[in-house]
Amino acid sequence: MKSIMRSLSAILIVSIVLLIMINRLNAAQGFSGDNTLTVYNWGDYIDEELITLFEEETGITIVYETFDSNEAMMTKIQQGGTTYDVAVPSEYMVQKMVEEDLLIELDHSKLPNLSNIDERFMDLPFDPNNQYSIPYFWGTVGIIFNTNLLPEGMELTGWHDLWDPALENQILLIDGAREIIGMGLNSLGYSLNDTNPEHLYQALEKLEELTPNVRAIVGDENKMLMANNEATIAIGWSGDAADIMGENEAIDYLVPEEGSNLWFDNFVIPKTARNIDGAHQFINFMLDAEIAAQNTEYVSYSTPNKEALQFMPEEMVEDERFYPDPELTDRLEVYENLGQRNLAFYNELFLQFKMYRK
Repeated sequence: MKSIMRSLSAILIVSIVLLIMINRLNAAQGFSGDNTLTVYNWGDYIDEELITLFEEETGITIVYETFDSNEAMMTKIQQGGTTYDVAVPSEYMVQKMVEEDLLIELDHSKLPNLSNIDERFMDLPFDPNNQYSIPYFWGTVGIIFNTNLLPEGMELTGWHDLWDPALENQILLIDGAREIIGMGLNSLGYSLNDTNPEHLYQALEKLEELTPNVRAIVGDENKMLMANNEATIAIGWSGDAADIMGENEAIDYLVPEEGSNLWFDNFVIPKTARNIDGAHQFINFMLDAEIAAQNTEYVSYSTPNKEALQFMPEEMVEDERFYPDPELTDRLEVYENLGQRNLAFYNELFLQFKMYRK
C-alpha cells in the first residue's frame, strides 16, 4: 500500500512539474493569460526600462518578440502558432490586416491617454476613427547626406538632385520596393500609391538612369556606412537619420520637395490575443505623456503624442527635420495597401532594377 501511495505521490509531483513547465513554455511562445502579455514589435523599438516599469506597476509579465518586416509579422500572426496580444504594424499593413479580419476593435474607453495623441495623426484613411490602431511613432522617408562629402557647390533640395553625375557611385539605396519605386514615381510627379503600369515603367526607366550613382542597395548597414563617412548620400527613414546624426555631426537630413512618404507604426491587438485587458493596459501605459517622452528619446523617431513634447529636450522638439511644419506633412503621402497583385508588380519592378545594376 505504501508503495502504491509513494508511486501516486511521485506521479502527482511529476504532473505538477510538467504543468509548470508547460505554462512557462506557453508564456514563452505567446500563450498569454491574465498575468502575461506577449508583445510583437520591431527590433530596438522600445526603451526596455519601460517594459520593466510596466511589469512592476501591473504585475503583468511581458514576453517580448521582434520582427524585421511587416510581411514577416503578418505571416506569423496568420499562422496562429503564437498568440500575440499587441503588435506594431505600419499603416498599410493595418489596412491589410483589417481586410484579412486579423484584428479586434479597440475599446477607446480603456485608453484614456488616447487624448494625448495629436489630432492630425488620428482618423487617417488607413483606419477611420482608429477602430483598430493607435499611432506609436511616425516619420518620413528622405535624403540623408554628409555635408562634408557633397560635391563642391551642390545644394540638395529634392529627389531630382540625386541624378547629378557629380554623385557617381556615392548613393546608398534602402532595400525596399515601396520606398525606391516610390522615389522614382515622386521624381516624375506621380503618387507613391500609383498603380498605372505606364507610370510604373517610367519610374523604372528613371531609376535605371540613376544606376551610375548607386553605390549599393542595403538594409540597416546604411547607418554604419554613413556614420563612418563611407558614402555621401543614403535614402532612409527620418529616425535612422537622427541616429546617424548623433554619431556624425556632418550628417544632415531633408524631405524632398517633390514629396515623399509619411509613415506610421501603430499599436494593434490581433485576434490571437488572450489578454485583451492587459493589451489595452499596455497601450494606454505607452500613451502616457512622460512614458512616451522617455521612449521617444530612446528610439529617436517622432512621437505623435503632443503632450509628450513638453517633457522632451527642446532641441528635439524644435528640429523641423523630424517635427516638420504641418504645411510639409500635408503634402506627404501615407502608403496605401495596393493589393497583392499591385504589390507583386512593385516587387517585380524593383527586382528588375536590382538586376539591371548588375
